[in-house]
Amino acid sequence: MTLSRRNLLATTAAVAAGTTTAAVSAGTAHAAPAGHGGRPLRTGFERLVDGGYAPLDGQRVGIVTNPTGITRDVRHIVDVMHADDRVNLTAVFGPEHGFRGTAQAGGSEGRYDDPATGLPVYDTYLKSGQPLADVFTASGVDTVVFDIQDVGARFYTYIWTLFDCMEAASLAGKRFVVLDRPNPVTGRAALGPVLHKEFATFVGRQPIAQAHGMTVAELALLFNGEFLKSPVPLETVTMTGWKRSEFYDASGLPWVPPSPNMPTPECALVYSGTCLFEGTNLSEGRGTTRPFELLGAEGIDGRWAAAANEAGLPGVRFREAYFAPTFSKFAGKTVGGVQLHVHDRAAFDPVRTGIALLVTAKRTWEGFAWRSDNWIDKLTGSTRVRTMIDAGADTDEVVDGWERELAAFRRTRRQYLLYK
Repeated sequence: MTLSRRNLLATTAAVAAGTTTAAVSAGTAHAAPAGHGGRPLRTGFERLVDGGYAPLDGQRVGIVTNPTGITRDVRHIVDVMHADDRVNLTAVFGPEHGFRGTAQAGGSEGRYDDPATGLPVYDTYLKSGQPLADVFTASGVDTVVFDIQDVGARFYTYIWTLFDCMEAASLAGKRFVVLDRPNPVTGRAALGPVLHKEFATFVGRQPIAQAHGMTVAELALLFNGEFLKSPVPLETVTMTGWKRSEFYDASGLPWVPPSPNMPTPECALVYSGTCLFEGTNLSEGRGTTRPFELLGAEGIDGRWAAAANEAGLPGVRFREAYFAPTFSKFAGKTVGGVQLHVHDRAAFDPVRTGIALLVTAKRTWEGFAWRSDNWIDKLTGSTRVRTMIDAGADTDEVVDGWERELAAFRRTRRQYLLYK
């Protein structure tokens, strides 16, 4: 897919919609917004409102969102849009965990009418292709808007809700508008293994890196330019005042947990590495107050923390920890393990850290095992990580194994970056 085709698709969509200058520039990968200059960050939704909802003028609008779709004064954008006569919001589409966020991992809220607004809420979870296109058709909307806070990891399902909704909107003949928000763990670099297509699932539809280093608007441009067979008429409304090097606390925005086990930005920081423990028989900390920062299992003692610290990983230290999850693995039992303490975010590499923790856990605890369904292969995107660790490879050898594919993805990714 060439760069010229990508620019043509974005420009055509913007001109056809009669958008504002800000929205047109947002559809072009080379148009980066101004830096801070003392101004606060403004999200895609804030800029949409500032422009009088111009990209949505005359359209029946449906929005894909969840509890993270908020203003900086913590009002939900659905409530704001519903009360604003300048936009005709007619439907809401809920992802995994639901529009209002009441469902746990692997669940959703189903079809209902929202009590606060009376709007129909449609369930997108586990729907894709023509069945999801049929939902959009049944809703009667002309334009589908997406505004959800991502956390920067390939296996976090909201970016694949984005992909599936873009594909379905194309099938249903709908326009698509993405409102951008920060990548909370920065957009400095892509890290980790790239998915092999034969391992595609809802935790990874397409060959991107495990920590992609992109915003949702950038991912939408990438999906449209590289992976969708029939690209959707797409517009992206970018942020102003965001730099790729910034972590979430620099944004000035409130943090709303994107899912029940993502309570803090610090959790998001480690997630792209420690979520790999979902593919093992160890607890990844679900059912604790520090999911993905606490890892452990029955029978693990201080040798694991010692081995992890001896690995000399940059930016992080490991504390011998004991905890009792209230649900999920080892519910109600006391387990031993480690807690991650990141002391230098700029130096910290979450994916390398996750691999080092797998390597040291296997070497220090004889009870270590992969999940019987080899879920680790779905999370890492191939059999490589599992088979190399089983063969005795060390962290550097495992990381070196994906560098060529990662370099290729970084070259592709570069075309779609919107911010400096």
